[in-house]
Amino acid sequence: MLDHLIKGATVVDGTGAPAYTADVGIRNGRIAVIGAVTEDARTSEDAHGLVLAPGFVDPHTHYDAQLFWDPYATPSLNHGVTTVAGGNCGFTLAPLNPDRPEDADYTRRMLSRVEGMSLIALEEGAPWSWHGFGEYLDALEGRIAVNAGFMVGHCALRRYVMGADAVGGQPTEEQLQEMLRLFHQAMSAGAWGLSTTQSSTHSDGDGKPVASRHAKPAELLALSRAVGEHEGTQIEAIVAGCLDQFSDDEIDLFVEMSAAAGRPLNWNVLTIDSAVPERVPRQLEASERARKSGGRIIALTMPILTPMNMSLGTFCALNLIPGWGEVLALPVPERIARLRDPDARAEMLRRAASKEAGVFRRLANFGRYVIGDTYSAANEGLTGRVVNDIAAERGQEPFECLVEICAADDMRTVLWPMPTDNDPDSWALRQETWRHEDVMLGGSDAGAHLDRMCGAPYTTRFIGDCLRGRKLVTLEQAVKMLTDDPARLFGLRQRGRLEVGWHADLVLFDPERIDAGKATLVHDLPGDSPRLDSKAIGITAVWVNGVEAIRGDAVTGAVPGKVLRSGRDTQTVSTK
Repeated sequence: MLDHLIKGATVVDGTGAPAYTADVGIRNGRIAVIGAVTEDARTSEDAHGLVLAPGFVDPHTHYDAQLFWDPYATPSLNHGVTTVAGGNCGFTLAPLNPDRPEDADYTRRMLSRVEGMSLIALEEGAPWSWHGFGEYLDALEGRIAVNAGFMVGHCALRRYVMGADAVGGQPTEEQLQEMLRLFHQAMSAGAWGLSTTQSSTHSDGDGKPVASRHAKPAELLALSRAVGEHEGTQIEAIVAGCLDQFSDDEIDLFVEMSAAAGRPLNWNVLTIDSAVPERVPRQLEASERARKSGGRIIALTMPILTPMNMSLGTFCALNLIPGWGEVLALPVPERIARLRDPDARAEMLRRAASKEAGVFRRLANFGRYVIGDTYSAANEGLTGRVVNDIAAERGQEPFECLVEICAADDMRTVLWPMPTDNDPDSWALRQETWRHEDVMLGGSDAGAHLDRMCGAPYTTRFIGDCLRGRKLVTLEQAVKMLTDDPARLFGLRQRGRLEVGWHADLVLFDPERIDAGKATLVHDLPGDSPRLDSKAIGITAVWVNGVEAIRGDAVTGAVPGKVLRSGRDTQTVSTK
């Protein structure tokens, strides 16, 4: 007898093949039968007019901590994501040195700063009861609703072995060997591989460059070679050039790391903008060179424009513009005084528009910002209005106008920058770039930057756009890009396709309605901390390992997810 039967669904199987109508039966967590099914089932439902697809795979998340207080990985699970890759960008909660309990506090403060996670939620929501990486994985086992796999963060490895010297120091030969021993131990316990960052935007809770930014190429290559000694492993890496255009040295490093490991290396995020046509060819040059050197480099890119909110009051992307961080870190009264200084504003605008600002130049058109939440009588009625219009009424320059609005709110004003790359030429360039064999959709950062952005709904919004919007790819191709493509990159065993015998990770949705709701601020984290959430529209149900986890955009309470461990749940993906 089947556990559940889905009758008359339009099956889009994840391979890119044409959709077809069939019944799909689930038994013991797997897809038992596809076709005209007559076998009895304990439960069944009529799915005529609905699409049944494999569960979506998000290749870049930061759910490492959130899963402890939110085992459903919301809102990703609501939007059909059944498998998440965590431990990215060099940042993980493990390993932690048992001889230095203060390292947990350092890690929490680093994550709060660099990934925009609530410090209170990190302190109150996770147990911090582990030392080794395997103990961390064990702490999640049996209590999550999504499937989750995790890289080992280079920063944690360095901190465990080198202590405070991990920031600014170089390991001795003995320390490097200890780091490698620890790394091998983590991968033997099921870690997916290495994640690391050399990005200039990544600073710890003390404002210093995070530990992995101090690593020399020899250390990175030693760790990369270690990756290649374990089955089903990967590399994920970030450098400063990921935000705009790689330097030659950065391309060389990526190529050497992938070739040394004999494993794919993925990076994020490839920003596609017709105003900077030279960016895509330059970024994909790394992939072309890797293939010639025995490696493979995958660029992650988002298929939607992810809304982000900004503020002159709290840390956000504006702080990462060269020269802006020191101004926005001043106490509020001093910050307001500096921002009201015409010469200071002129210098900030100059640096924001300079080449050194890279991709953050996109944030410098302040006239196109929309005013979000306000907090003073002086700003009453401004919510939803464009700064250019307000500035014209007041006879001010746009940035001057924006500063005065924020100053009236003691810098608490929420700001929404309008995207600069929403033009037809940029969308045509995306459509072309997605066809490249080394470009993959992803980069949601779900679980991070919680009150600043909400990338998790990219799956439903993209499919809705393909069905009823720009229609840049077919439904079958869109589903493949969200399921089988990332599953094959990570070597997931029997996941990513709707096929008999494969794990029953499934999403059932209404093609006439599937979409994502507007991002709204909610206070549902531990300590009443805020985050942006987005409702899933048109999702009928989501199954993880054959168990219903979502029904009508609500969690069922079941926790059928698995901690996916390298080797057991992943197989090696060749770079050849």
